[in-house]
Amino acid sequence: MFKTDIDIDMPSTFDATSFFGSYVTKASLYKDEKLQPHPCGVYFQEIPKDPISKLSAIPYDVADELGYFKVDFLHLNVYNYFQSKEEIRELLKVEPDWSMLNSPSIVSKLFQVSKHYDVIKKVNPKSILEMADVLALIRPGKAYVMNLYLRDKRKGRRELYKMDERGNYSFKKAHAISYAMVIVLQLHLLSAGIEF
Repeated sequence: MFKTDIDIDMPSTFDATSFFGSYVTKASLYKDEKLQPHPCGVYFQEIPKDPISKLSAIPYDVADELGYFKVDFLHLNVYNYFQSKEEIRELLKVEPDWSMLNSPSIVSKLFQVSKHYDVIKKVNPKSILEMADVLALIRPGKAYVMNLYLRDKRKGRRELYKMDERGNYSFKKAHAISYAMVIVLQLHLLSAGIEF
């Protein structure tokens, strides 16, 4: 069965149920013997609702197996510091100070890579694409690519972004690049003295 995974990054103040109202149903999960709200998922499809909680009556993992698809509105605090998409686009055109990545204390504050200074140090990224490669390399399903990548980045990338047939967790290139852009925004904010 085809599985759909849709993640949309939003500021931490975004609430899909308030924004979309009756067009969405909050996803649920089964925990401690009861339905609980999923942290960020909603359904735009008609899905049975629990009459009391108004959550999806079907937990998200079962709903996925039944053909429902959940949209996750992920909260990224970095977006709280920007007023518009245009402001973000303009800042992404500016090269960050990549040397900041030489500091473990800086890396420890960064999205997705905070615990992976060792990989940052080996790869020494100097571009969004190289930062995307770091994000892909830290996924358990692609850790084996590190030595090939360090010898030959082009060959390493072909293996790094190849679909993993064993089902191990790995990143699509577009996903890795979008997360790398978030890290670039964080580097710019840290350069401006903004701590998060």
